[in-house]
Amino acid sequence: MKTSSVLVFILVLLYINASTEWPTHTVCKEDNLEIYYKSCDPQQDFVFSIDKCSDVTTHTFNVRASMVLRHDIKELYAKLNLIINGKTVLTYSETLCAPGHSKLIFCGSKKGEHLHYEGPVTLGVKEIPQGDYTISAKLTNEDHVTVACADFTVKNYLDY
Repeated sequence: MKTSSVLVFILVLLYINASTEWPTHTVCKEDNLEIYYKSCDPQQDFVFSIDKCSDVTTHTFNVRASMVLRHDIKELYAKLNLIINGKTVLTYSETLCAPGHSKLIFCGSKKGEHLHYEGPVTLGVKEIPQGDYTISAKLTNEDHVTVACADFTVKNYLDY
């Protein structure tokens, strides 16, 4: 009897580890704008939300994001790709945390700490492009290890 229980337990663990895809989360969905995200890190999902979908089309909007760190952050690098029809059309990268150069309050955080941000975010664009596209965002630390990774799907039907 013990052998069968152990076998069932091992099969359950293998099934859980075989699932490497997180669910798609809805950030917002209004008449003309829909935003979804899915973690592309097979080992970690995170929480992200905004106050109102319509606020995104303004220059600054409020967000909430939360996760537990799996790796230290002494240095943190962001890389964003704009993907349309499966092709990367724009790439942006920025150093967010570095010795003597910290743009974020959680620079220097350690593995296991809970990160939470609630506040304004300002986009560097005046308007969100119309259409359906993906924004791939990846944060890596000084060891080139993924701290967080997500693919955002944006569907904007607004005609400015």
